Amino acid sequence: MTTRLSPAIACSRMYNLSPKISGQWDRLFHWLLSQSGIDIEVIPHAAPAPLSELWSRPDMGAVFMCGFPFSRVAAAERPVPLAAPVSLAGWAKGQPVYASHIVAARDKLFAEADFATLRWGWTVRDSQSGYNAPREFFAEIANGRSVRETIGPLLNPRGVVEAIRTGAIDVGAIDAYAYQLLELHEPDMIAPLRIVATTRPAPFPLLVAARQQPSERINALQAALLEAHQSPEGRDILSSLGLAGFAKPDIAAYDRLPARAQAIDDALGGPW
Repeated sequence: MTTRLSPAIACSRMYNLSPKISGQWDRLFHWLLSQSGIDIEVIPHAAPAPLSELWSRPDMGAVFMCGFPFSRVAAAERPVPLAAPVSLAGWAKGQPVYASHIVAARDKLFAEADFATLRWGWTVRDSQSGYNAPREFFAEIANGRSVRETIGPLLNPRGVVEAIRTGAIDVGAIDAYAYQLLELHEPDMIAPLRIVATTRPAPFPLLVAARQQPSERINALQAALLEAHQSPEGRDILSSLGLAGFAKPDIAAYDRLPARAQAIDDALGGPW
C-alpha cells in the first residue's frame, strides 16, 4: 500500500503585484503541474503575512525566496534551490541576475548631489532589492555623507510606489523585475514614476523546494522549470512574465551576499 503525498505548494508572493500578474504566475505553476506530473496547490500567502513563515513550510514545492535571506541560512538547513529566472530585460544580459531601479516621482527633478538630502524609502531589512541594493547604491555615491531620512518598512514594491505617490518619501528602490512586470501588465501603476538609476546586479530570487520533499518531486519540478523554454507553450507563458527561461542557480553568488551587505554597513556606519 502506498501513501499519497499531499500537494506541493507553489507561490510567487514576491511578485504577486496585482491580480492580473498573479494570474500569469498561476498559469505557469499549473503548467508545471502538467509537465512534471506533480500535484501542485497554488497559494497566495498575501502580505502582510511574513515571508519567513512561507519559507519554513515543509510542503514547499516551488516558492520564490529572496537571495539574501537564502544566503543567511546554513547550507545544511536551506531549502533546495530549483531554478532562477532569466529576464528578457536588458539589465539581465541573459543571466539569472536582477537589479533594483531607484525611482522617484516623474515630476521631481534632482541631481546626484541631492541624494543625501532626500527621504529614502525601504521595504524590509532582509530584502536585497528593497534594502541592501539602495543602500549599496547610496554608499557608492555618498562620499562620507549620511542620508537625511529613511522611512520603512514599506513591505514591497507597491508600498514604495504608494509612498512616492503620497509624498511620504522622495526616492526608493523597486526590484527591476517587479518593475518589468508592472510595465508589462500594470503600466498605470508606475506611470507617476521615473527611473533615476539602476543598481548593481545581484543573483535573482530563486525558486526553492522544502528539504522534506521527496527527491523525485524536486527533480521533476526542477527539470520542468529548466526545460520550460523548449516548448512553444512554455515560451508563451514565460514571455507573458517577461522571462527568457530559468537557469540553475549559482549558489556561490548567493553566498557572497552577506559579505556584500556587511561592506555596506561598514561604509554607511550601520543599518538604515
